[in-house]
Amino acid sequence: MKMKFSVSLILLSWIIPSTYISGLFIKNYTTSMTYIDSLTIKQTVDSLKAHFPLSDPKELSTGVNQVARFWNDNDGSKKDFINFCKENFVSDIVQKQAIMQKFSRDIEILTGYNNMISLELKEPLHMNMGEINTIDQIFGGYDPSCHVMDDFFQNKIAFYILLNFRYFTLDEKTKLGKTWTREQWAMARLAEIAKSRIPGTLTLKASDIQTKADSYISDYNIYMGNLINNKNEKLFPHDMKLISHWGLRDELKANYNTSKGLEKQKIIYDVMKHIIYQDIPQTVINSDKYLWNPIVNKIYDDKTETAFTSEPNTRYGWLLANFKSLSAMDQYNPLFPTYIQNKFESEMEIPQQDVENLFKELVSSSEVTRVAKLIESRIKRKLEPFDIWYDGFKSRNDHNQAALDSIIRKRYPNSEAFQKDLPVFLEKLGFTHEKAIYIASKIQVDAARGSGHAWGALRKGDKAHLRTRIGKNGMDYKGFNVAIHEFGHCVEQTLTLYDIDYYLLSGIPNTAFTEALAFTFQKRDLELLGIPETQPNKEDLLALDIFWSNYEIMGVSLVDINVWKWLYKHPETSKEELKNAVITISIDIWNKYYAPVFGIKDQPILAIYSHMIDNPLYLSAYPIGYLINFQIEKQVDGKNFANEIMRIYSKGRITPQIWLKQTVGEELSNKPLFDATNKAIDALQKGTKNNK
Repeated sequence: MKMKFSVSLILLSWIIPSTYISGLFIKNYTTSMTYIDSLTIKQTVDSLKAHFPLSDPKELSTGVNQVARFWNDNDGSKKDFINFCKENFVSDIVQKQAIMQKFSRDIEILTGYNNMISLELKEPLHMNMGEINTIDQIFGGYDPSCHVMDDFFQNKIAFYILLNFRYFTLDEKTKLGKTWTREQWAMARLAEIAKSRIPGTLTLKASDIQTKADSYISDYNIYMGNLINNKNEKLFPHDMKLISHWGLRDELKANYNTSKGLEKQKIIYDVMKHIIYQDIPQTVINSDKYLWNPIVNKIYDDKTETAFTSEPNTRYGWLLANFKSLSAMDQYNPLFPTYIQNKFESEMEIPQQDVENLFKELVSSSEVTRVAKLIESRIKRKLEPFDIWYDGFKSRNDHNQAALDSIIRKRYPNSEAFQKDLPVFLEKLGFTHEKAIYIASKIQVDAARGSGHAWGALRKGDKAHLRTRIGKNGMDYKGFNVAIHEFGHCVEQTLTLYDIDYYLLSGIPNTAFTEALAFTFQKRDLELLGIPETQPNKEDLLALDIFWSNYEIMGVSLVDINVWKWLYKHPETSKEELKNAVITISIDIWNKYYAPVFGIKDQPILAIYSHMIDNPLYLSAYPIGYLINFQIEKQVDGKNFANEIMRIYSKGRITPQIWLKQTVGEELSNKPLFDATNKAIDALQKGTKNNK
């Protein structure tokens, strides 16, 4: 359940937000990058002042310094530098506005077509198109946009931007952006295109590695019908095949209050631990050749125990490969000299330490203990580690899982059937018939090889792609739930491309904002099926569900962040050393924030998330998305859902805190969720006493 986009499109920065410094650059980060000295800069500034006496001297000086920061001897001589600045500086604001519109058109063309090429090249990896071979991997890992920035510097487009459009720091945007016009915001985003000069060879390598890591994850399935317990009993349907970790997690969630549910959950957790520790038999990954008892970690050919070879730390090999390819770019990104800083301060536009503090505040809060006690009273046993995925606050838990599966399989035997119902779903959410048809016409549903994802269009006229896993017998409830999540992504991707006034502002502040809408859609899955809501205390349960989900995913995100910190301290690590570090970090975070609540120490469960392997540092988008989702739910309560969603997501790609302030009236924080959680617990406890 995630958005898909190419590595180089992220690095090019006109889709994902970035932050920069204004005025003079502070220091050189590589001797080969620039050779324009201070005297040449002064001569250029003085010359421009003479040519453009009415121009703002600060703006003029800023532009020259920004160009000088990246100019090197391959770009021309110092005289060429001076001439370039004199010939290309734009002093007239009307002319600058016209230029910004031209950039907007050309960038949409370039990014849109490159995005579609990447999408189609990856189809054999993401869709059920037969066995993946070497050619599929090579073309799937190719990114046609990875050399765009090389070209932009070579043909001087990047320098033209640097000369005429000013960078703003995150602090500046946060303060000044409150009063900016939409056009000023668009110009600020245009300035961010030329933030770095990363060689295309590095972006291509990073794209290739991330694609291969994603293929590894997308094809990592466990044949549940081949699992046995210590009595040689099979507990799961013979044809059940689940992807790690999403499918395993969702099956675990589905086994609350079912026959042998707790035993099934414990076996699933055993499977997860073997994946984390990498002592899982290689022959049980995506294979039904052997029976496997994950409790004792033995495999059998019929009834005969068979020796096996464990997976050779492949999981951590891909994590390490992603680190090496992405950290290799650091020297070309002086404003954010580590991938961690670039991810949070540039892409997310929320400093990493602020994110960590937000997460630590929640996972160490007194509300966690209160909710945990409530869960224990509902499941009538002590918490187990896998109860971080307790799913009992959701409305669907009043409905029989098998019955839901049956209903959905009949309705959606294939992706075409789901495609036909997209406008129906939208109308049920309050969109007019015309708007529902309009939005649905811009979304294509595909059957996914992996768990599912959304890949948005980047050019008007193209479609967003909703990919979800559909079994040979049709879509089951878990698949439907994921598909509705991805549908939320695609609706956001469509609204924030087609309904935004400036293309340079298309999209959202960061990926957490698309996760927020995906969660908003996902929790309405039964409503979209036409199944009436029967759960009392709906709003209270919603608050508890979001709170507990955040408790789980914030811990996972803290593991993700701290693993990357460890990698930067140990860049020459091996796969084995990295595996041990990940396990140690996950256990340490468990012991600090979870063991006091669960009463069980030294659990590695927080290390199971697949996103850690194939989508570096993406995980933080989920908990922030949950917080935003909660704030959006408060905003739409009692109003027309569709109208509010269209209004909220019309803001596009401004900074996160300003977006929230303008759309839901408050900045990002845990407090609204804390207040609602305490209110919910009090209400449920009061109801229990009254029932007695």
